[in-house]
Amino acid sequence: MNDSAVKVTNLVKRYKELVAVDHLNLDIKEGEVFGLLGPNGSGKTTTINCILSLLAYDKGEIEIFGEKMTPDNYKIKSQIGVVMQNVAVFEELTVYENINYFCGLYISDKALRKQYVEEAIEFTGLNDFKKFYPKKLSGGLLRRLNIACGIAHKPKLIILDEPTVAVDPQSRNKILEGILELNKAGATIIYTSHYMEEVEQICSRIAIVDKGKNLALGTKDELKKLIKKREIITIDILDINSSDIAEIKKLPHVYEVSFEEHQLSILCDGGKHNLIRVLDFLQQKEYSFGYVHSELPTLNDVFLEITGKELRD
Repeated sequence: MNDSAVKVTNLVKRYKELVAVDHLNLDIKEGEVFGLLGPNGSGKTTTINCILSLLAYDKGEIEIFGEKMTPDNYKIKSQIGVVMQNVAVFEELTVYENINYFCGLYISDKALRKQYVEEAIEFTGLNDFKKFYPKKLSGGLLRRLNIACGIAHKPKLIILDEPTVAVDPQSRNKILEGILELNKAGATIIYTSHYMEEVEQICSRIAIVDKGKNLALGTKDELKKLIKKREIITIDILDINSSDIAEIKKLPHVYEVSFEEHQLSILCDGGKHNLIRVLDFLQQKEYSFGYVHSELPTLNDVFLEITGKELRD
């Protein structure tokens, strides 16, 4: 489908002198898993709060499923599920009661609500914990409960803000598998995370934002083509002359070479057979070397080159 689930046009949000969101544009299509990446303070959370009409903004337009989003557009709000980074459940209610309460905000029919609650419990793997209170749950189970509360009413648009923070690997895998299942069932997903490998694994398109601006947008492969680094070659070698390092720098497509702690690192900006040329050179010079590795750039490399920051800074 090519219809827009969320369309943000020229969005501006100021806090006095601080411009938190600076003429931001996004067009998220129905059926996408859309990654929203940015360092802390980049404007991601502010953008999400504007999309949800939880914040008034200074300029711009926001449409959800073709309708203008406003604080009192409850028809659209009922089609949105939100799972924020901070777990928001009632300590005095059991797992079942929590999910039932949040589902009840949108689904008034008791029989339908009961069905939806049971399906949310099944979906998040909480069957054995229905009667547990939140304080008895592990961090991973608590995250799953938070997700169940946000998606039980079967929303068409789901916003997940850091849903896997501080959870064990088993729960992380369960959550990621669940997100893809929700997407296959028809939900559009907006996903923020500090874990690049998760974004690479599940997102169909990704926006990189910083200082309130959209710096780059595309699939992971499209984003990787935006940066100079196209291949990283690493070779374990006992020692190498500085003159030979200078010669390696002159090889086609090589733009940076470093040698530290017996490891030779070579960055290439594209081309083919870079590794073969480097190994041929080392063999001609009669160097002995050990482990050899060639890899393509990661999304983290893209992020670092575009923003100048590590995502987890």
